[in-house]
Amino acid sequence: MSENSADAVGVLTERIEARFGMGMDQLKAAVAAAPTANPDATDVVKWHNILVEAQSVLDRAEDDLLAALQTQPSEVDDPTMGLAHRVNAAVTARDGRAMVVRWLLDPNAPGKKDLAAERLARLRPRTGPAVQTSAPNRPAGSTAPATAWRSARAAR
Repeated sequence: MSENSADAVGVLTERIEARFGMGMDQLKAAVAAAPTANPDATDVVKWHNILVEAQSVLDRAEDDLLAALQTQPSEVDDPTMGLAHRVNAAVTARDGRAMVVRWLLDPNAPGKKDLAAERLARLRPRTGPAVQTSAPNRPAGSTAPATAWRSARAAR
């Protein structure tokens, strides 16, 4: 995101709404009702919430800096300089979150159609166990696979 972006959150919110064909409130409600129905929507809503929080932190930091600057003489003291650094850090955090949202919205973004994308897909939470977690039901008197293997090995 560029520093000249007047409303990074607003611009990205509009892009999200256009992509999913509904307002953010509707999209959040849909994701809350069925979080596994559309993993892309779930990811975008999650990161949009993180972006909104980062923007809120930035707004507070800017307000604090502005208030401190209005009471300063011509030279800025160390606490005010600390507030300026806090604003810079908040801008960096907000812009980083905005880049993630932009990446999530771009179906042709680097890393979405290669080995990295496959690895990312494997990291998504599963809806059930990856493997069977209980012993299969066997008819009485049937041989377990390990027993069958031992029998085959003994016959050699």
